Amino acid sequence: MSRIGKIPLALPKEIKISITPTTVNMEGPKGKLSIGLLYGTKVEQNEKGLNVSRYNDTKQARANHGTMRALLKNMIVGVTKGHSKDLEIQGLGFRAAVTGQKLTMNLGFSHPAEFVAPAGIKIAAPKPTEIKIEGTDNILVGLVASQIRAIKPPEPYKGKGIRYAGEVVKRKQGKSVTK
Repeated sequence: MSRIGKIPLALPKEIKISITPTTVNMEGPKGKLSIGLLYGTKVEQNEKGLNVSRYNDTKQARANHGTMRALLKNMIVGVTKGHSKDLEIQGLGFRAAVTGQKLTMNLGFSHPAEFVAPAGIKIAAPKPTEIKIEGTDNILVGLVASQIRAIKPPEPYKGKGIRYAGEVVKRKQGKSVTK
C-alpha cells in the first residue's frame, strides 16, 4: 500500500465535489478544477473526506496511487487558497510591467519581450524587478513560470536574467589573462 496514497484527504466545507468513474471535479471560492483519474485508481468520498484506493497491485497502479492523492491535494489547495510562483529579474535596466493580461519585459533585447497569460492565470509585477504568477492549477502556474523564465534564463557569468525567487545561480569565473 502506498504510504502517501492511503492517507485520507480532509475536505473544507466551502468545496463542492463531484466524482464520476473517470473524473473528479472540484469547485471552491478561487475557481473550478477537473482531473481525470489515473489508471488503476478510484476515489471515494465519505464523512471524513476523500479516500484514494486502487483496483489491483500492478506496478503502474501502485505508482499512480500516491500520485493521484497528491494531485487531489493540490486541487484542494488550488480551489481554496490558490497557488503562486515568484520570479526575479536581475540585470541593469531589466524591468517588467503588466497591462491587463500582457506582461511586457525589457531584457536587453532590441525589442521588448511580451508574454500573454493564459486563461486562469493572473500575472502581477509589484516591483519592476519582480513577477508574481497566481492561479488555481498548480501545473499551469509552474508551466507559465517556466515559459517566462525561458525568455531570458540567468547566465552563469554575471547572473543576469529571469530566475525563480530564491534560486541560486552557480557563477563561473570569467576569462583570465595569462602572462
